[in-house]
Amino acid sequence: MGQTTIDKLIINSPYEEPKQYWSYDRETRLFSREDGRRPAGYIVATEGSKAFDDPGRFIEIPLVNRIRPRIKAWREHSTHPYAGVTGITRRLLEHWYNPEEREYRRFFFCQLEAMETLIWLTEAPQSEKVGIEVLSDGGPFHRLCSKMATGSGKTIVMAMLIAWQVLNKITYPQDTRFSKHIFVVAPGLTVKSRLGVLIPPALGNYYEEFNIIPQGLIEKLRQGKIMIRNWHALNWETEDQVARKRNVDKRGAKSNEAYVREVLGEMANAHNILVINDEAHHAWRIPAESKGGYRGSDQVDRWPGQNP
Repeated sequence: MGQTTIDKLIINSPYEEPKQYWSYDRETRLFSREDGRRPAGYIVATEGSKAFDDPGRFIEIPLVNRIRPRIKAWREHSTHPYAGVTGITRRLLEHWYNPEEREYRRFFFCQLEAMETLIWLTEAPQSEKVGIEVLSDGGPFHRLCSKMATGSGKTIVMAMLIAWQVLNKITYPQDTRFSKHIFVVAPGLTVKSRLGVLIPPALGNYYEEFNIIPQGLIEKLRQGKIMIRNWHALNWETEDQVARKRNVDKRGAKSNEAYVREVLGEMANAHNILVINDEAHHAWRIPAESKGGYRGSDQVDRWPGQNP
């Protein structure tokens, strides 16, 4: 039923998968309340339009819309939910969903689904992922993105992600899917300070504050190595940039080894580092085929097999 106004903006519980959504018809400029879940996608401005109220053009993200029902079926399987996961991962998932553990600090559906997706891509059997291909961006790292709305609690998801990776690596040290070395890139000094809650021994850390890990696992978690750096620390001047400087410093560009030691410190000799790029839409990458910038998505996680 079409209508020009929305009488009730919030129509879903944040703790459950959305059951309805408001759909906007750009031709009639009317809203309608539809059953189901809003398709994943984004809006771009209509080409050539100069209208201030341009409704834009919807662009679907097919990969996300294919993955969502797979995660749901994997989660809700009648006999083998979460097939393929390790014992530690299953223990975490059960803890996150346990109503007795979540009396005051329930996780939002979007937080749980974000983690389930990363876990599914990493641990689910290949038979579960037939037809799903996360394309490479051409770089040397395997990059995965969890895009979440502002205010939906992505720092908590980062803490869940770190707990999942570190606890699995400490428990199964030979499993290369996991890492105990976590390098978090922050978009600014203010955010870097706020991300201190991701350090397990820190006062007010999110693992204890939000009951992210089951009792008895905090010491295992503290065996992980977590480093948080502002992205400006990653700046690396090329030989050309150094040559154009007008000052007297002509030492040349840093070597790969010197750069890694400077950025990673005591983590410089580690392998299989997990890099979490927080608020990656602030970061720019220049693709090899163009001189323009590439803007990443809200949160990019990548599992390199060796030092960056």
